[in-house]
Amino acid sequence: MSDYPKMVTRLNHIEPVPRRIRAVHGDRIALDSVGAHYVWEWANYPQFYIPRRDVDQELLVTDGRTEETPRGTVQWFWLSVTGVDGGPAARLMVESEHRLLLDTFRWEWDALDHWYEEDEEVFVHPRNPYTRVDALRSTREVRIELDGVELARSSSPVMVFETGLPTRYYLNRTEVRFEHLVPTDTVSSCPYKGTTTGYWSVVADGAVHEDLAWSYDFPTRQLLPIAGLVAFYNEQVDVFVDGELLERPRTHFFG
Repeated sequence: MSDYPKMVTRLNHIEPVPRRIRAVHGDRIALDSVGAHYVWEWANYPQFYIPRRDVDQELLVTDGRTEETPRGTVQWFWLSVTGVDGGPAARLMVESEHRLLLDTFRWEWDALDHWYEEDEEVFVHPRNPYTRVDALRSTREVRIELDGVELARSSSPVMVFETGLPTRYYLNRTEVRFEHLVPTDTVSSCPYKGTTTGYWSVVADGAVHEDLAWSYDFPTRQLLPIAGLVAFYNEQVDVFVDGELLERPRTHFFG
C-alpha cells in the first residue's frame, strides 16, 4: 500500500473548466476560451478540449487525416508554418459519443509557446483541479543520505504534500552539504510550483548520481515557503524522519 494519496479520477472523465484559457503562438493568440472542458486521458492530470469557435483556425492546416481515440474520431491539424509533417499540433473531435467533446480541439501542449489560466502562465500541462499542493513548515528532523554519506540534515524542513506524489522535503541551503553536490544545467517546470532555478547531481562513494536535488528560487505564490530551499528525490536517496528510515517510493519519475 502506498503511504501517499493516489489520483482517483477515472479515465475519460469530463468536467467544465471555470477558468479562461488562452494560448499563444509567436505573437498571435491561438485560442481564447471560457468554454473549455477538462478531459482525463490519464489519471494524473487532464487535458484542455477547446471549442472550435475559440481557436484561430488560420494558424492551422489539415490534409483530412483522421484517427480513432478512446473518446471518438479526431481529425489531424498542423500549424500552417510547419505544414503536414510529423505529429499533429491539434486534433479536432469530429465524431464522439461524448456530446461535450464534439467540435473541440485538443492541442499538443508544446505546439504553442505559452499557455495561461486567466492571466497566470501555466507550464507543462493543465493543472488538475483535484490536485492539492500544500507547503507546511515542520520541526520534525529530516536527514538525507546516499550510500552512507550524509547530504543534508534539518530540524526546520518545509514539507510539500502533493496529490499523487510522495511527500517532498525542502531544506535550508545552510543545512545541505554542498561539497557532495555538483550543479548541472537541468531545468524542469511544474504546473503547481513553477520553474526550477537549480539542479544538482550527487557525488557519493565515488559515484555520480545525476540530478537528484533541485530548488525553486521563484516558486508560484502558493508555494512561496519553498523559495530557495533544496529538495531531493526520495526515490533515489535515503530519507530519515525523526530517525526512522522511510521506504523509497516508486513513482513515474523513477519507476
